[in-house]
Amino acid sequence: MSAKSGGCFTQSILIHVVMKPLRCVLFLLATPLLVGAQDMDSLRFIRSKRLSDADLAKKREGFFVTGLPDASSDPVTGFGVGLRSNFYWNGTRQNPLFGYTPYLAKLKVNVAYYTSNARELALSLDMPYYKGTRWRFRVDFKAQQNPANLYFGLTETTLGPLRLPATPEGGPTFATYRAFDQARQTLRPGRAGEADEVTDALSNRFRETEFMLNLKADYALGRQGRWRLMGGYEIQHLSYRTFEGLNAPALDPATGQTLTAPNGTSLLRRDFEQGRITGLNGGWVSILQTALIYDTRDFDPDPTRGAYFEVANEFSNPVIGSQFNFNKLFVQGRFFRQLPLGPRTVLAGRVGIGNIFGANAPFFEFQDQWSPEGSINALGGRQSLRGYRANRFLARSLWFANWEVRARLAEASWGKQRFALAVAPFFDVGTVRDRWQELSFDRLRTSYGMGLRIAWNQSTILSLDYGLSREDRLLFFGIGQAF
Repeated sequence: MSAKSGGCFTQSILIHVVMKPLRCVLFLLATPLLVGAQDMDSLRFIRSKRLSDADLAKKREGFFVTGLPDASSDPVTGFGVGLRSNFYWNGTRQNPLFGYTPYLAKLKVNVAYYTSNARELALSLDMPYYKGTRWRFRVDFKAQQNPANLYFGLTETTLGPLRLPATPEGGPTFATYRAFDQARQTLRPGRAGEADEVTDALSNRFRETEFMLNLKADYALGRQGRWRLMGGYEIQHLSYRTFEGLNAPALDPATGQTLTAPNGTSLLRRDFEQGRITGLNGGWVSILQTALIYDTRDFDPDPTRGAYFEVANEFSNPVIGSQFNFNKLFVQGRFFRQLPLGPRTVLAGRVGIGNIFGANAPFFEFQDQWSPEGSINALGGRQSLRGYRANRFLARSLWFANWEVRARLAEASWGKQRFALAVAPFFDVGTVRDRWQELSFDRLRTSYGMGLRIAWNQSTILSLDYGLSREDRLLFFGIGQAF
């Protein structure tokens, strides 16, 4: 068989084994929305969600797929390959919902595998205004093992400069992450329970293994449907490992030679053994989720106008089968306004504030703020402070804000695919505290940078952000807007 015919055979198998079944699933789920008897009088509660005439003219009909290969390499995770894809069913222009929903049904599928046996499978199904009603249903499933999580502490002391995991208070600090990373790799004498000579290259890292199922539904309230009430349930099983004794990159301070050495005691393990954190043993987490939402955005994946506001809460307690007891509250507001500059320039902003209640809340719940729109790393990383590493600043309370100017530069079509290119200069600011009563504008951490956005068939946004801070320079790539 020739390479060409082999490729055709593989493509045929992919279409028949993968694409067609998924297309049928989305079609069956979305078919109830195609009933012609529905008109805008019965759907008046979504009139505020209408797309702009320009975006509506470009919206694609029917079923289509967007997807990107994913490849990475890391000292812990090893070399990895994967695929990030979205399957959409938009329906036809004759459907009364066509101009008012981002899609009738969307299935997100992410898969990845690494040579270290790290892996990820994530499935997410979203159906807005199911059967033309006020209901929106979402189902999420995740099975992953991630050895690249970062931990720098769990209190507002993380706002201070970077410090080696084994360094006591008052010891040397580092102004940049690059200097800090080099110092971590430098060999040091081992302490009790460690090898004779160790490195701390992996001492701010830990591995998380997670199995998660989440079910959510929200209902549009009022004549115009701008308010929504959401409820959900999530169950997780989590387990953790730190990297004591694992061979890691090391630097001989006498010769400057690069070698490997056993890793010392991790900061996360030390904090656990000293009683500063809980949850390192993992276990079952059962969570009830509730949210009140106000939403007037015209197109959820990439809005040009409107606002989004939410009050979101997660409750976990042994009475609902959880091994942990905590309550997380998060409030955020987003706004979008089209500016009279160029073909499509949008000013986008977000402000968020959150707090974790419960004296023995596990450390892993400090790592993100839950939102029906997707969890947000707190603080640092692509979703909050883009000039700092993920979870660089952690404490019980936080607030942060982001601003972007999303300016479209060009549009093009390639076959049945439509692409649009935009730039997005941004500015981020935020801080953390041990008590919400002490949140203020003091000890702020800021970052800024430039983003690149590629809109693929409107609904899939490819984002590339280069963030700068006084501590670091970072490049982030992902699918979807940061907010």
